[in-house]
Amino acid sequence: MFTHIERSRPAVLPTTSPSLTGFGMALPETLMASSEIDRRLGKSAGWLETACGVATRHVARPGETQERLGAAAARAALAEAGLKLSDVDLLLFGASVGRQPIPATAPLVKRELGGAAFGFPAYDVNATCLSTLVALDVAGLHIAAGRARHVLVVTAEIASRALPWHDAPETAGLFGDGAAAFVVSAVGAGKASGARFGGFLMETFAEGYDACTLAAGGTGIDFHADREAFSRSAYFRMDGKALYRITAAALPGFLDRLLEASDLRRKDIDLVVPHQASPHALTHIIRRGGFAPDCVFDRVRTIGNQVAASIPVALCMARNEGLIRPGMRVLLIGTSAGVSLAGAILET
Repeated sequence: MFTHIERSRPAVLPTTSPSLTGFGMALPETLMASSEIDRRLGKSAGWLETACGVATRHVARPGETQERLGAAAARAALAEAGLKLSDVDLLLFGASVGRQPIPATAPLVKRELGGAAFGFPAYDVNATCLSTLVALDVAGLHIAAGRARHVLVVTAEIASRALPWHDAPETAGLFGDGAAAFVVSAVGAGKASGARFGGFLMETFAEGYDACTLAAGGTGIDFHADREAFSRSAYFRMDGKALYRITAAALPGFLDRLLEASDLRRKDIDLVVPHQASPHALTHIIRRGGFAPDCVFDRVRTIGNQVAASIPVALCMARNEGLIRPGMRVLLIGTSAGVSLAGAILET
């Protein structure tokens, strides 16, 4: 049962909030249609798209590794920011599932970028689907503390692995692969143009912890003691109804607190770029969030749910399509396993 907890009003971010001065994304070359999966599953044509609402999704092939996709996006972001890797003070990798439990994936991305000779730190930030949004906030905190001038935030997800095609294909059909990256710079440290990042808020409703899981690979199940249980738990599981109950109850109040912290109202938001979780989830954002449908960026039907890469890839796509222009306020918002909600305001 969702319970509301009174929270103190977060402070409005100062005008010295950092800016996103470089944007980049990378998508696997293969675009897999739901009709192809229908044939593989022995289903009638159109079954999967009807069941999950996703028509196509990018799927990584051998050689399109997580670190290569992430590095490709990072190079594009650095190029736009006019920076070299040697200018970076910190690399944050935000993803729900990394290359392996140990070590973190960030050093691997750094090595892929050719940065082994540079001493700047690189580590992972994991808040499942909200990982990149949280990593952007962490980057801002480092900049505000004077510990960094340029932070490279990278995400890459290969969400097409560990999916429950055998017993929940309507859930498995939601997911796709992708990568994105941003350069976060202190005021005056990078290009004059960019998008100011601020107004961040995150809340966690831990009663939903068991509603979205990938239980194998950590300390919960000992592979050597119970290999059968480990194998069963190596597939992604999601209780969509439980997730909906929590987010439906929490979202309106969460949005109120986020916008109030930024001294904004819903009518002040020019574009909403949500986590592309599912077509149903985006309908939920529109209905419960109080936004007009044409104000919400929706590409989930063609790219699927890219987990932590979802919001950043969608942001890059909206920008590439000319939907983000100077003087706009963009709301980034999403949910994650745990269950958490997070949002941030971009001022372009």
